[in-house]
Amino acid sequence: KKEIEGLRKTHDAYEEGRILNAQPLLKMYKEVQEGISNVNTSATSFPASITEQSEDQDDHRLISSVLEGNFADCKYQELGKKEIVGKGADPMAPEKLCLNNKRLNIWANQGKAVILDGPFELDPSQRYLVESLSLKMDERIHKISVGLFADFGPYIDQVSAFFLGMVHKEEISLVKPGVNFLTMESISMLPPQCNGVMLVAWGEPTYSDRTNNGGMDITWAELKTYYRGMKLVLNKYEELAK
Repeated sequence: KKEIEGLRKTHDAYEEGRILNAQPLLKMYKEVQEGISNVNTSATSFPASITEQSEDQDDHRLISSVLEGNFADCKYQELGKKEIVGKGADPMAPEKLCLNNKRLNIWANQGKAVILDGPFELDPSQRYLVESLSLKMDERIHKISVGLFADFGPYIDQVSAFFLGMVHKEEISLVKPGVNFLTMESISMLPPQCNGVMLVAWGEPTYSDRTNNGGMDITWAELKTYYRGMKLVLNKYEELAK
């Protein structure tokens, strides 16, 4: 029995190490939580400068807010609504690392992801809740996903998304009051210190009509001509002093 228990402990440690090696952000977060100051295993033994340590602390705080959720034991005062109407942007690949959509990071490097609209600036001192988000895309466009991403610090965070299949309406809702169609949650809070939002599209854009049953691949620049715009409504909040 003791031998089996000993093997189980060794196996658990092996599995934990394997998982953490595959999830570097989670590994970094776990090390910080355990009080390990040097989270970069590839770094040299020389002590980091005060500026570098400060930047690391900011990064850990931002990552923690995503991994732990965006809610805290505090009170907020509502400041009204902010409405954003987008009409499209010149297609360009998102440059920042996405914390919760690894596929987007890979596809962006392969030229298969672009910023479809935005970015739209927000006040990082305030908190934002997505009340609703809808976009319009020609019904003949499919095989792409479109999502709302929050911009904060050196990262972006996916808030909601929708896959455009062979059959979809021109107007598509990603978030309605009381439901996020990606997470199926009633609250869609943007992460703390969020300084902007953007609409990102990724996949293999395809155009189909009655003359080409299988569809025809198109470029992101061509896709822009089929995009009809978006409307985003945010609720603004200010944290009250404790």
